[in-house]
Formats: sequence, structure tokens, C-alpha cells
Amino acid sequence: MKCDESIKNRIKRTQGQMQGVLSMMEQEHACMDLVTQLKAIRSSIDTVIGILTTNNLIQTIEQVNDIKLKNIDEAVHLVVKGMK
Repeated sequence: MKCDESIKNRIKRTQGQMQGVLSMMEQEHACMDLVTQLKAIRSSIDTVIGILTTNNLIQTIEQVNDIKLKNIDEAVHLVVKGMK
């Protein structure tokens, strides 16, 4: 599957958030602060999953049918947003 650069950037940001949580743990931050950050990470991962699966669906449809889907970004956004 061909992954868009924005997907890779989202994963890198999530990776940075995870490093931040580890740092917060080492600094003994409050549990609620950790939970808040972990929820943000989970939301980010859920969004990436939604984007990946919809992009894979689009790529499969385009390859199988030898077509190029246009103006589908808004629909993908609605699908990904609806997954949360």
C-alpha cells in the first residue's frame, strides 16, 4: 500500500507523544495528566487507522477498476470522523 506523507507525519507525532508520556512518567506527573495524554495518543492512532483503511479502499477500487477517484477527500474525512 502506498502511504501518504501526512500519514507518516501523524505516526511520527504520535511517537513523539509517547516519548513525552514516558518522560512524564519519569518525572512522576499526576495520573490524570498521563491519562489525558494517553487518550490523545489513542485518538491519534484511531484517526490513522481510519485514514489508512479508507485510503486502502480507495487504492483498491482505483486499481481493480483502472479509474481515478476524484473529490473524495470530504467523504473520507466524514468516515474517519465518524469512527471516533
